[in-house]
Amino acid sequence: MSKALKFTDDSFEEDVLNADAGQPVLVDFWAEWCGPCRMVGPVVEELAGEFEGKAKVGKVDVDSNPETSTKYGIRSIPSLLIFKDGEVVDQIVGAVPKAQLKKQLEAQL
Repeated sequence: MSKALKFTDDSFEEDVLNADAGQPVLVDFWAEWCGPCRMVGPVVEELAGEFEGKAKVGKVDVDSNPETSTKYGIRSIPSLLIFKDGEVVDQIVGAVPKAQLKKQLEAQL
């Protein structure tokens, strides 16, 4: 089963912004100390497996990667952004049910 990728300030442009044309990328902005983030984490891992080959799914630790978090105005976590062709096409803030995340990601396929 596929695991969620780890995106960093250094890899973000290549992994997310320059992802295959038309392929959506779900990015979970999170931190170790954030309770709701720990609830969303396993859901993000499950989605990584379910969308393998169709979408990229990964996480950005906001504490280790402040540049990317600041660039996208992440003020509250968890924040999940869906990118397509280098642009943010959808945003989910807070812990939401898996069905909602899945639906929003499927809408971009």
